Amino acid sequence: MTRTAALPRGYQGFHVRLTRVPEAAREARVMARVALAQWGLDGAADTVGLLLSELIGNAIRHATGPDVRVTIDHPTDHHVYVAVTDCAPSRLPQMRQASPEDLGGRGLRLVDLYAARWGVDLIGGCSPDAKRVWAELDVRAGE
Repeated sequence: MTRTAALPRGYQGFHVRLTRVPEAAREARVMARVALAQWGLDGAADTVGLLLSELIGNAIRHATGPDVRVTIDHPTDHHVYVAVTDCAPSRLPQMRQASPEDLGGRGLRLVDLYAARWGVDLIGGCSPDAKRVWAELDVRAGE
């Protein structure tokens, strides 16, 4: 795991490059739990884990390249930011309407439901980091 420099509010962000395999979701959830515990936000671990699992799952299914980059940041007192960066700039995430019989297709709806906001940044080219899909969670308790 590689740590970034301290953010302006004193929080440290975390970045790691993971092999693009299903087990990457578990590794990212563990990293998120460690980061959230460090920030005193243990109560957000399940939701952040869900967001990361969905974003990583999409990268595993739809991206190319051997790995993904996972970012977990705490840019303000009230927000946690998670992102998965991959090499599939032409494969943008799209929300679907899954039928009851579909085995998948609900992930981005869950991200949309739990995240305060989410989006996609095209970084350019087909370097290992060409597209970043991110979500921001509001972690204000009781507001």
